[in-house]
Amino acid sequence: MKSLQTINAIVVTALSLGAARVVAAEALPYKPQWDSLDQRPCPEWYLDAKFGIFIHWGLYSVPCWGAPKQYAEWYWNNMADRKDGNPWWEHHSKYWGKDFDYASFAPMFKCEHFNPDQWADLFQRAGAKYVVPTSKHHEGFCLWPSTQADQSWGRPWNSVSTGPKRDLMGDLSKACRDHGLRFGFYYSLYEWFNPVWKADRKRYVDDHMIPQFKDVVTRYQPSIIFSDGEWDMPSSDWKSEEVLAWLFNESPSRADVVVNDRWGKETRHKHGTYYTTEYAAGMKDATHPWEENRGMGHSYGYNRTETAEEYRSSRELILVLIDLVSRGGNFLLNVGPTADGRIPAIMQDRLLEMGNWLKINGEAIYGTRHAGRDCQWSEGQRPGQQFGQYMIKYNLMEQVGTKAKDGKAVKQVFFTSKPGILYAITPGWPGENLIVRNIKVPADTQIQLLGFSGRVEHRLHEANTLEILLPHLPSEWIPSPHACTFKIPGAELLPEP
Repeated sequence: MKSLQTINAIVVTALSLGAARVVAAEALPYKPQWDSLDQRPCPEWYLDAKFGIFIHWGLYSVPCWGAPKQYAEWYWNNMADRKDGNPWWEHHSKYWGKDFDYASFAPMFKCEHFNPDQWADLFQRAGAKYVVPTSKHHEGFCLWPSTQADQSWGRPWNSVSTGPKRDLMGDLSKACRDHGLRFGFYYSLYEWFNPVWKADRKRYVDDHMIPQFKDVVTRYQPSIIFSDGEWDMPSSDWKSEEVLAWLFNESPSRADVVVNDRWGKETRHKHGTYYTTEYAAGMKDATHPWEENRGMGHSYGYNRTETAEEYRSSRELILVLIDLVSRGGNFLLNVGPTADGRIPAIMQDRLLEMGNWLKINGEAIYGTRHAGRDCQWSEGQRPGQQFGQYMIKYNLMEQVGTKAKDGKAVKQVFFTSKPGILYAITPGWPGENLIVRNIKVPADTQIQLLGFSGRVEHRLHEANTLEILLPHLPSEWIPSPHACTFKIPGAELLPEP
């Protein structure tokens, strides 16, 4: 039997350790409460990066089919309603058979042509600064060796247990980092048909989601996390505040990770390092960091029925990037690889065209901030533009040009800035001259056309007006036909009258 003195010593030690833990907990910067978590500043790397690559890749990449203008990655959920008139079920029953279960796609997801270095090289050449693959979508199938996935589904349900028998996340994370790209991932909080989710949501959160989330974070140490599938429950039921407090205080990603705003049905555009919009127009201004994300066509997951006409052109994607950055946002552009691990050629083409433009004009994008005004409008009635979270009409090509279109004003110039430098970006070659209104320019400034080594003349007019005289160049010598950038040191934009 221990002496009373020994017992007292043990008690004192235990109390001391308990007090130390309380002090340590109080010393942690962020508490599991939104008013505390929202105080965490956005790391500068994200504000500087501007352009990232989204990747939707999973078992849905095997059927790679979607009804017109719908998301192919929702294949399982949308074909589950087995009734006549449902195009998803009709397609599945015709091409795969009425008795073909979705889980049977897992062994067919072989990824045999997946070359992570080739992907990372493409993303780097595209000018992207960060990469965000789906670690798992709403189907619950994981691209890393998740023990929680296999346990809760009661079958092999990750890419190491079945299919490619490969840690796809691990291979891609190494390749991206070797190419100087920030790496993160998309993570769906819920899973459509997970047996635990369907039986007991609290147990699903405690025993499946939280340990699985901590596992994938600890393994791959992401710089960015795109959460999704949050809309069925409030953040308190997801225990999002507790998860994010761990992420910001204790996880290996705590120093530089950024997270989006999808952590509960009430959190979008209210909480998170950055806000998200999806197939929309982004946000109106730079009040809070934000990011627009979309595919090149109508789907994130590869949809083999989409035609070339349904893909946005390289020119439009470049102008979307410029427009979003001019308003203070980032652009997360999606690719949907095939089940055998290839990025479709049409997607590669779009990315390489964007990369070619960024090689010349990237200094007007990366590391820039909102210039005070995002653009200059022509004369005419300005078209309305709504801003919001999801599927807001956004046809930028109708809103750009040099002159009004049918009496409707167009955006003639986009603006971005760095300390002491203003960039004016025109949607195409502006002609013989470019007039920039409401601007103060030092008399001795030297204006540059990025990608052109010759001198660019200019004149200063009354009423704070700058006229840039463009060099006479053959069309093949124009450095950036999709959009031209003029670098104006010392310039300051003035409010519109």
